[in-house]
Amino acid sequence: MSGQHQSPAEYLLAQYDLAMSCVAAENKVVSDLSAYEQQLLATVLHYSEQAKAVLTVLITSLVYKIFNPEQDIRNHQVGIAGGYSGRTFDTKFITPFMKACKFPAMSDSGWLTRALEQKVPYDMSYPGAISPKTLKPVFLGIIDNIERGALCEAYLSYLFQGLIIKRNQQAVELARPIALPIDVILNLLASHFNGSYKAEGVSRLPVLALYAAYQCLVNETKRFEDKKLLAIESHTSSDKSSGRIGDIDIIDERGRVFEAVEVKYGVPITLQRVQDAYAKFQTTPVSRYYILSTAEPSKGEWLKITAEIQRIRNVHGCQLIVNGIMPTLQYYLRLLDDTFEFIDNYVKLLENDKALKFEHKAQWNALIGEMK
Repeated sequence: MSGQHQSPAEYLLAQYDLAMSCVAAENKVVSDLSAYEQQLLATVLHYSEQAKAVLTVLITSLVYKIFNPEQDIRNHQVGIAGGYSGRTFDTKFITPFMKACKFPAMSDSGWLTRALEQKVPYDMSYPGAISPKTLKPVFLGIIDNIERGALCEAYLSYLFQGLIIKRNQQAVELARPIALPIDVILNLLASHFNGSYKAEGVSRLPVLALYAAYQCLVNETKRFEDKKLLAIESHTSSDKSSGRIGDIDIIDERGRVFEAVEVKYGVPITLQRVQDAYAKFQTTPVSRYYILSTAEPSKGEWLKITAEIQRIRNVHGCQLIVNGIMPTLQYYLRLLDDTFEFIDNYVKLLENDKALKFEHKAQWNALIGEMK
């Protein structure tokens, strides 16, 4: 079994990372377990908030079995013949991990509930009044499966993936700090963009920040008088299917594209990317087109890029601008009368964007909490 060369704490984090990777790729639980086993575990997940103790005891039992294969985990107390202290293992490793991951967690241990603390084995005749009643045979069935040689790591992965998905669906109340200086806002955004995330979706953050800035600009600057900012599209929409030419599009009073922004995350702007952008807008009357990236432009191609930008200007008339996302945001923020409106817009977008996961939102609150 896995985990023999790690501490339980290290093992839990490693399994959590693997579960995050599975969820990021599919946004659903990926498992080779039998349909019956998956049904049992799905029931535990369904009641995970209502029956935190059952969830905690099961995860404790699985992890302890992985580290101690010879232990009969039905004997969950040292006062039971051949037993071990499930409560001690839970208090030291499992509950702290569950709290850190924002999973349903007990205040101290799953063994502090009357239904699970009885000094008798968790066999099929266990007398504890586990609630709801439908959960009791599921709980005891899983414990029995573990002792019959079930794949503990697969069980653990299923539970972790399901908990991550449930957590990602939760609404997170996000902080909205007021009266922040522009340099503080920029540092906050840079930290948010560059956070260490396990789930996909981080590339969406700079798009949302720029869109939040445009929401302010269309109401405050003369350039956008009588212009309309189109609704932001989903992260998975393709330009070809939607007819859009950028991640952010603004149209004029006649419904023609006036300005557009294409956002790249961690990708340097190359000559080819400039040419690809032109292919998207060459048949439109767009007057300004931005290609913005969190990465520096390709230095080796910069002269060719600038030559291509001039050629496009001569042939089409569009002013194509290649720049960094942070310098652009700095410029835009300086044009605003009230930067709180920008923060408020950004937070609303964070709350509602389907591409973002719990950790992206939690990181925003963490960064606000760390501000000095």
